Amino acid sequence: MIRAHLTIDPSRIVGPINRRLFGSFVEHLGRCVYDGIYEPSHPTADDHGFREDVVALVRELGVSTIRYPGGNFVSGYRWEDGVGPREERPRRLDLAWHSTETNEIGLDEFATWLGKVDGELMYAVNLGTRGVLDALDVLEYANLRSGTHLSDQRIANGRREPHDIRMWCLGNEMDGPWQLGHSTAEQYAQLAATTASAMRQIDPDLELVVCGSSSAAMPTFGEWERVVLEKTYDVVDFISCHAYYEPEGDDYGSFLASAVNMDRFIDEVVATADHAKAARGTDKTIDISFDEWNVWYQSRYEEVDRITDVDDWPIAPRLLEDSYSVLDAVVFGGLMISLIRHADRVKAASLAQLVNVIAPIMTEPGGPAWRQTTFYPFSLTSKLARGVALELDLDSPTYDTAKYGQVPLVDAVATHEDGKGTTVFAVNRSLTDQVTLEIDVLALGSVADAKATSLSDDDIQAANTLDDPERVRPRDNTSLRLADGKISVTLPPVSWTVLTFESSGR
Repeated sequence: MIRAHLTIDPSRIVGPINRRLFGSFVEHLGRCVYDGIYEPSHPTADDHGFREDVVALVRELGVSTIRYPGGNFVSGYRWEDGVGPREERPRRLDLAWHSTETNEIGLDEFATWLGKVDGELMYAVNLGTRGVLDALDVLEYANLRSGTHLSDQRIANGRREPHDIRMWCLGNEMDGPWQLGHSTAEQYAQLAATTASAMRQIDPDLELVVCGSSSAAMPTFGEWERVVLEKTYDVVDFISCHAYYEPEGDDYGSFLASAVNMDRFIDEVVATADHAKAARGTDKTIDISFDEWNVWYQSRYEEVDRITDVDDWPIAPRLLEDSYSVLDAVVFGGLMISLIRHADRVKAASLAQLVNVIAPIMTEPGGPAWRQTTFYPFSLTSKLARGVALELDLDSPTYDTAKYGQVPLVDAVATHEDGKGTTVFAVNRSLTDQVTLEIDVLALGSVADAKATSLSDDDIQAANTLDDPERVRPRDNTSLRLADGKISVTLPPVSWTVLTFESSGR
């Protein structure tokens, strides 16, 4: 039997769990908005056209802050197209995803939908094809109470109370050559700094996110962050990170270790931000908004989904509708472990995306909505990760990967809330072997009511589909044992497990 061991000490605190860690992302892309959250002809649609079955699943998922309206889409977006009478809204080409945008849903409608799911709006402004004035206009429309042309226009459009958006993204992936208006670090940094300063003249307490490089694999990575933070440090609060993962061929061992890459990415961005802090001699700390992350089979999009016909600009085409397996869900759970492990600096994160597009929730027009395999690690982590993240002593066997070298077979993180219990999230990366995880909980005092739930399957490619929507789901792990201040549980191969227990404290 392969064994791993970890020790939990509630005094070894990494940082508080910010509810914004469990955010998501809704972009005008494919069927995320249209046929996803909005389908007026659906049997469950409310008076606004929103699917109530999707609302119920989003609430169950437990998302907090939701980033909107993009994504690549935002760099060509004219926000004013999406407000006012629907019959007067123009149709526009969406160059990012080679589609037609009807503008049936815009800022006001999306804010209404957010109220139904108890979400917080995180709004991205267009710094690709627009700039300072556009950002000021949408801020005035959204947040000013009344008395100006744009705030009164919002009221006339049926929204008397301001949206009071607190968190704003200054553009999206501005170093990416695929991005409309992409630029050099110096050009973007100047525009972002000017925009941030102008927005703060309206409201100095806004929380502003400056674009980091589009991924750690970009040739711009590192130097982009340095230059951008050098110019924007005093006027922003967060720098963004984006990362997507997929297997390369059948190298599942490296794929299962994707969180190793996320860990390194976060650590490198933190180091760059802290260098900028030291160079300025300031007490202000820049935190991370990891506002795009997921498993995404980008190769499939490039080979199958991408639309290129100059005469074909469909409305809400089926794009990026990846079907997620047990393998994907375990990798996904590992990425959530990485985010929580860095709770001291990752203060917000957005799972990209929410419905239909690389999403935990799928829908069929006129038909059902269902949970993908990735739904479960997110919903259970959002529900159970409370209090503070703890630094763990984890002793695990290792295995060799083609991409990351030797990595632990077992990865884990724990959260703790005084008087309310402790939760451990763990993955077993072994493709073939179960692992017995032993947890020393003596430092927690008397422990009781321990429970374990695992997501696994004999077929790691098993998925939930329209025809079989509950093929994969978490199940009680009955191997859990508690005795003499120790918990043991058997982790199946390629599995994600959550353990919860209450303690009396010392």
